[in-house]
Amino acid sequence: MNEMIALMALFAAQTAVPATSPAAGYQIVHNAPLETTLTTPDLPQAGAVWCAMLNTARKSADFEQFYVANKPGSQLDKVIGCMEAAAKRGVKIRFLMEAQGVKISDAPTMERLRAIPGLELRILTFAQLGGSGIIHAKFFVIDGKSAYVGSQNFDWRSLEHIDETGVKIEDPHAVGQLAAIFAHDWAAQATLAAGSHVAPTNTAEVMADDSGPATLVASPNAFNPAGVGDSQAELVKLLAQAEHDVRITVMEYAPLDQQHRYYGVIDNAIREAAARGVTVKLLVADWDLTPLKTPWLRSLAAVPNVEIRVATIPEASSGPIPYARVVHTKTMTIDGKVAWIGTSNWEGGYLDNSRNVELVFRNAAMAASVGQMQESLWNSAYAVSLETAIARRESAKRPNSSGNE
Repeated sequence: MNEMIALMALFAAQTAVPATSPAAGYQIVHNAPLETTLTTPDLPQAGAVWCAMLNTARKSADFEQFYVANKPGSQLDKVIGCMEAAAKRGVKIRFLMEAQGVKISDAPTMERLRAIPGLELRILTFAQLGGSGIIHAKFFVIDGKSAYVGSQNFDWRSLEHIDETGVKIEDPHAVGQLAAIFAHDWAAQATLAAGSHVAPTNTAEVMADDSGPATLVASPNAFNPAGVGDSQAELVKLLAQAEHDVRITVMEYAPLDQQHRYYGVIDNAIREAAARGVTVKLLVADWDLTPLKTPWLRSLAAVPNVEIRVATIPEASSGPIPYARVVHTKTMTIDGKVAWIGTSNWEGGYLDNSRNVELVFRNAAMAASVGQMQESLWNSAYAVSLETAIARRESAKRPNSSGNE
């Protein structure tokens, strides 16, 4: 009942969308888990933004997503309804998904998408492009005029029970770049399906164009369209430019790739910044405290000028929700001047060989907005020091006084 009341309040609040934004053509979008104190009333929420954007569609809506998962009556259920309404108006919808994401998608949602008149669904095994990566990006483009990119998956839980951050985009240059990324990946699926090879578009590192109000970068560099810079190179460059402080919020962090091999690109850049006297505050989700990753977190926390906290979101009053109640946001702020909002976890296998998209704002007001969210979570009751989080986890594993486990 408490969850239903909170959800109704959330729907009522969705109509309040700010008229202004710190950066022209960009609007930060944030949603916090229901029944938490992490809400941001001054920012619009993803479910409302997605539907509003779909309601403006007249010709096309192109989605690139990792997986899909819906629940009747949820915010995503409403979004799919907006997709269906758009299709009835004659809007052509293309939906590109990662093949590995099909395994974790629910069949009814897949069937419902396929049933939308005129919707074309393609499944891409991104690893077949020559690496071991996946489509991990979450974005869509409407009529080639507006776009959305963020940490939110096409999952009902992402819109209600997970902390997520994204950006609505109306800057023509960035929208065009996202459209080019989609076009590349859409065509790559057809090329692979025909039995042909998809050649890399870049054989050298591409640096990002920093001249606009925001810089859009993507990964993997080898398959970025012309003019789209390399996420991994941009992240290292930004950390090298930090002078005073760096704040990072990310679900998972470790200098390891998906095969548990060492990946030190980001970790080295953070350590080098800290060695210069830059204060680094890293917040990760409790999901990151695995036996494999915890020693690496402890190693980084031992570096002077580095502090790590861990966020745990309590269960909803309705009971446990699998794969939810977590901080999934991926943001960074530097010196109160730069903000980073993206789709990638900060581990190997993401910025090096998976499809991800990030936005960089050299804008103090945008940095302040993101920084305020980071500060709120950092100082909340949900976040504790790394050692406290480890101790709590170890204590939970030990038998209690009655002998029960």
